[in-house]
Amino acid sequence: MDAPRDTDLVRRRRRTLLIAGGLLIAAAIVGGGIWRIRSRPLQAGLRVVTRQNVLLITIDTLRADAMSSDGGPAATPALDRLAASGVRFTFAHAHAVLTLPSHASIFTGLYPYQHGVRENSGYRVAPGAKTIATLLKGAGYATGAFVGAFPVHSRFGLNQGFDTYDDRFGETRAPTEFVMPERPAAAVVPLARDWIGKHRGNPWFVWVHLFDPHAPYHPPPPFDQQYAGRPYYGEVAATDAALAPLLDDVGTGERPTLVVVTGDHGEALGDHGEASHGLFAYESTLRVPLIVAEVGAASTGARAARASGEVSDVPVRHVDILPTILDAVGQPAPAGLAGRTLLPASERRAGAAPRTSYFEAMAAMLNRGWAPLTGVIAERDKFIDLPIPELYDLRRDPGERTNLDGRSPERERVLQADLRGFGATLPGERAHEDPESLARLRALGYVAGSAPAKTHYTEADDPKRLVDIAEAIHRGVDLYSARRFDEAIAVYRQVLARRPDMALAYKHLAFVEWERGNITGAIAVLQQAIRGGVTSPSIVTQLGSYLSDSGRADQAARLLEPLAEDPEADADTLNALGIAYAQSGRPEQAGRVFERVLAQTPDSGIPLANLGVLALQRGDLPAARRHFERAIQVDPHSSQAFGGLGVVFVRTGDRARAVDAWKQAYQLDATNFDALYNIGTTLAKEGQEDAARPYLEQFVRSAPPAFYAKDIREISAALHRREQQ
Repeated sequence: MDAPRDTDLVRRRRRTLLIAGGLLIAAAIVGGGIWRIRSRPLQAGLRVVTRQNVLLITIDTLRADAMSSDGGPAATPALDRLAASGVRFTFAHAHAVLTLPSHASIFTGLYPYQHGVRENSGYRVAPGAKTIATLLKGAGYATGAFVGAFPVHSRFGLNQGFDTYDDRFGETRAPTEFVMPERPAAAVVPLARDWIGKHRGNPWFVWVHLFDPHAPYHPPPPFDQQYAGRPYYGEVAATDAALAPLLDDVGTGERPTLVVVTGDHGEALGDHGEASHGLFAYESTLRVPLIVAEVGAASTGARAARASGEVSDVPVRHVDILPTILDAVGQPAPAGLAGRTLLPASERRAGAAPRTSYFEAMAAMLNRGWAPLTGVIAERDKFIDLPIPELYDLRRDPGERTNLDGRSPERERVLQADLRGFGATLPGERAHEDPESLARLRALGYVAGSAPAKTHYTEADDPKRLVDIAEAIHRGVDLYSARRFDEAIAVYRQVLARRPDMALAYKHLAFVEWERGNITGAIAVLQQAIRGGVTSPSIVTQLGSYLSDSGRADQAARLLEPLAEDPEADADTLNALGIAYAQSGRPEQAGRVFERVLAQTPDSGIPLANLGVLALQRGDLPAARRHFERAIQVDPHSSQAFGGLGVVFVRTGDRARAVDAWKQAYQLDATNFDALYNIGTTLAKEGQEDAARPYLEQFVRSAPPAFYAKDIREISAALHRREQQ
């Protein structure tokens, strides 16, 4: 058997989205720093409380009709109590049906075409953007964020303005893997509570993002049994239970806290043929909960009169959240925002000035070449602009069962004019503006490869005509998860036969081929996509990664270098280029690229682990150990960093600590076959053959022959010889 092998360079791996949130108090600081509080029923109008705390809670994939306060199936007593002490808005809407663009709108108060984030990958909030965090930090607030999943990783730019941005949910194994890196609400909420407990002296702004209701739905006990057969609602109930201690903390705090709770988007759960979200923009995925309340007080008197809560049916939007928060703490809002504050009672009652809302769903266009979806909601009328247009009267038809297109031509013309009035451009589309504005649009996320695949779309491109393909993609994922590779491949090939412009199908097909060991076939799939004009950065990056790993690192570097010239190049692309440089014998260039990745994602363990690998390769063990230990500090779930640390230990003669590090690496990632190999071979060389055997047998059973054939043969032979003795 060979000596323990070095840790691999680490790929940034993430999931491709498959088909794929009472009483208010007025206060002023007076002499001696003591708060004077005037209490007033909420219905009389939300009041400004300067330098109060702000807690923003966004619950991923939360349907507006899920919570029990709205008559939904999920028991949500903590959020219901919050709603009973504040305002619950029954007709609130997002502007996108994916996590990152929706959060970008919440934080900037801008529509997606204004902030430029149109999808979950390939975009980031522009550096220097004015967000809730940057504005409150500028006003003297301590700022902390605690997020639950990869779509809001710091690399996407939402970390701007935060003193602490805790996104330590670990990394997964490949750009097209089907499992999103996440951590449950029960792990996220205690982090926020601990941080708040350490920042009681000054006003703070905290964002808590919880991902639990997102698919796949696996509620923890006892909610798994209580919601057997309805696991999505079990996830919602579990999220509420996890939030309860945090809401109790701020409810009894010494300083008033403005609490805003919303969902980033909803979940279809089969409505209109959609399993999850991202394809359509019907109410099941576009309408979201919104609760605004002020809790806590600086004195007992501040908790005097409590209101029973207010329910507002006026149309409100995500873009209204930022101006509401700023107004509540006495800070001016940036000029030119689309939203309006919800503080005045007149804004929450019938007769409020209309709030027409823009919305979009661009993932199908960007990933599949289908028609882009845009639309407007004006009062209770909703228009969806697609090759097959849709018009709904949400007063009479909240489930959007009857398309009124063509039946009310005058109303439809007005809504079409409203939509045109927003001046929204498609991703990659060049606006008719001056060069300075065009440069700014590029800085806002209009990146290479995101341009529409077509200039004209027909009814054949309408997502309503293609929803069965979306379900086929789901089926392919399920087949892959069941290790039924041949059937999954057949599904993806059928999809591509019908839609040869569908990037997502190419990515999934190549991934499945790669995972089953057909390296040549995986590369051929991606090369076919590029020859056919499907040249998105994610396709090129995936191909570059596969070329590197198959011994064609020079070719991979040439492929990836043009993408890396973009100052806003994606961290996945840069990381892949760094690996290509390292594997082609250019460690200095690799180091510079990994440093660039680290500057872009300082809270990621991947570039640190890769810098550690480079240090190992040049024999600098102290530097390697520093990089690996720092990687573990920022990402305690980094299997590759633990694996690298094990190599450092074994090279310094500490085999016991090496084995412990490799065991930790394997425990964190059962596909870290190098760590598994190192455990078994090191124990065997130490004479601990009985302890080594389970690890060696597991290696033989699970390591993919396409990459470990020689090792599998050698270990199998060694095990056989041992049995014959």
